[in-house]
Amino acid sequence: MLLRYRIVVALTAGALVASGCFVPRQVEYYDADCNIVSRKMVLDNVQTAGVVNCGNRECLAVIFGVAVASMIVSGSIVVVGNTVYWLEKQGRCVESKLR
Repeated sequence: MLLRYRIVVALTAGALVASGCFVPRQVEYYDADCNIVSRKMVLDNVQTAGVVNCGNRECLAVIFGVAVASMIVSGSIVVVGNTVYWLEKQGRCVESKLR
């Protein structure tokens, strides 16, 4: 059981390190139900150059820490932004149906 946990942690860490940093991005899309153009936020992946040149354990730990912090901060921004956009969309949708 402990070995399986370590393998999962190692694979997750490797995926985060390989993926680099996360950046929130705004996307516009057409909502056919409400007949409006709405917005949402998504996470984009940005590759860091340090991953290729990093070989020791401390360097990988720093990059992993940055990737995790980036995912937490950017993910929080996306969640809050999507909540605001959802509320905005609900108001605009009701408004467009009243016309």
